[in-house]
Amino acid sequence: MRVNSRVLAVVVFSAALAMAQRGPDPAQVAATAADHQNMMDQLGIKALRPGPSGNESAPNHANYDEATANPFPNLPDPLTLNNGKKVTTAKMWWSKRRPEIVEDFDREVFGRVPKNVPKVTWTVTRTVNAMVGSHAVTGKQLTGHVDNSSYPEINVDIEMTLVTPSDAKGPVPVMIMFGGGRALPGDPAPARGGRGFAPPAGSDPPATEQLIADGWGYASLNPASVQADNGAGLTRGIIGLVNMGHYRKPDDWGALRAWAWGASRGLDYLETDKAADAKHVGIEGVSRYGKAALVTMAYDTRFAVVLIGSSGEGGAKLHRRNWGEAVENLTGSGEYHWMAGNFMKYGASEATLGSKNAGDIPVDAHELLALCAPRLTFISYGVPEKGDAKWLDHQGSFMAAIAAQPVFRLLGAKDLGRSDDYHTEKMPPVNVGLLDGQLAWRQHDGGHTDGPNWKYFIPWADKNFGRKLSARR
Repeated sequence: MRVNSRVLAVVVFSAALAMAQRGPDPAQVAATAADHQNMMDQLGIKALRPGPSGNESAPNHANYDEATANPFPNLPDPLTLNNGKKVTTAKMWWSKRRPEIVEDFDREVFGRVPKNVPKVTWTVTRTVNAMVGSHAVTGKQLTGHVDNSSYPEINVDIEMTLVTPSDAKGPVPVMIMFGGGRALPGDPAPARGGRGFAPPAGSDPPATEQLIADGWGYASLNPASVQADNGAGLTRGIIGLVNMGHYRKPDDWGALRAWAWGASRGLDYLETDKAADAKHVGIEGVSRYGKAALVTMAYDTRFAVVLIGSSGEGGAKLHRRNWGEAVENLTGSGEYHWMAGNFMKYGASEATLGSKNAGDIPVDAHELLALCAPRLTFISYGVPEKGDAKWLDHQGSFMAAIAAQPVFRLLGAKDLGRSDDYHTEKMPPVNVGLLDGQLAWRQHDGGHTDGPNWKYFIPWADKNFGRKLSARR
């Protein structure tokens, strides 16, 4: 029987539209609600404050008034020990202060990676020779199988690809980029977006093409293959595997820490691949994956450089700022899975432990940035007019970078070149970068992407790595 193609197209479109209109999977919503409530019960939380709305016309809209944006104006000092003693040497930082800060982030913010997390075994599943732009490349599709012999009911296979220039004379620096899939150069283009997807006419080439043109390689890592981006998934993925399908404890890791763990396992692989210069591996992500990139860099000192794209609350934005997205958004059922269970305490309005807020968190974003020092740390944002919403609090992220400067200098790195007064320092104008040091900032004039900053990031990293600029550029 012949089927009219126009009718078939309408049927297919209608089915797709119906699927989109169904909304979230009811079973997933129920599982998330149960997991969220379980953590509230473990912590003795009776009620949480609702997070502000991103809709500026809503009654509970987020604050965008700078006059009321700093209810907790003074940040914890990253160079003062818990006993009140000042940190004056790099040795004191590494042996005493840094471990204190890491412990606070582990316990209260991102959660702990279990000591019994299983081993990952990497396998190259496919190799291709292809082109990226005008350059020949070798692409490898990789699977990192997590040993699940202790709990076979849950299987975790980390998905990553590695692409390097075919004509490289030796190992090349590599950027691990969060958010990719399994596609290799030459595979059919994804239906929507993606790292290698063609940009709009007149814009810069894709980051992947710019990296290859400069003699870098890139790896694309799928975070969802490590841990699902929802609360229902906390009893699955790597977190569920280690917990054998049970609920988390309050100081167990959340998705951000799990994604960072996955990136570290990707770096483990790169240390075995002769095509990669494992001493010059970077990590990159945008939005929630910008948060994950910052967490990765902060915890794993093997990473040499990070590009933190539009990360906002839970990333480079100060928790203590009352601007846009707030701590209460991160403690609600939509985002709590990114964090340790203990983080929910700071959104509690009624609990056996009392009401707590952002001012009670022992650490803040400037200390997360400080954990990256003295390594190369580039903070990227766009502009609200193009879709990089005010919600992200660009100024609050700049304040965090300012407050991290003393640690970079203590460890021998060059900072942003501004004063350390985070109370008064303001962002430079759009498209004016602060790129002279190992800590860098640039707000481009695009939207919720780091795309326009790659052409500044790559030569900045090259310079700091002591690489001669590629003749290809």
